[in-house]
Amino acid sequence: MPWTGIFQKKSDVFSFGIIVLEIISGKRNIAFFETDHSLNLLGYAWKLWKEGRSMEFMDSTMADSCTVKEAEKYVQLGLLFVQDRAADRPTMSDVVTMLRNDVSALPHPKEPAFFS
Repeated sequence: MPWTGIFQKKSDVFSFGIIVLEIISGKRNIAFFETDHSLNLLGYAWKLWKEGRSMEFMDSTMADSCTVKEAEKYVQLGLLFVQDRAADRPTMSDVVTMLRNDVSALPHPKEPAFFS
């Protein structure tokens, strides 16, 4: 998605996804780069989720209060909210439903916007 500077209908979902991933990781997107400086926070979350290592994305202070399944769910949710194409992102009402209910069959996210 080329950056046009135009606010889209699902920009609020994208912004919320950034916040979700920042809360889970305990790191700010704007200031995060993996040790080799090749991935931003979204790219790092994507990489770990695809490798089945979502617990490694979690802030260590949250790890004790969360199961692996919960960690995977919240990272997956965050990634669903920041998908590259706005059409692929859920609506905010869908987001509320996903957060309120135990959604066992979440769709698989596509590559996030601003991957690196």
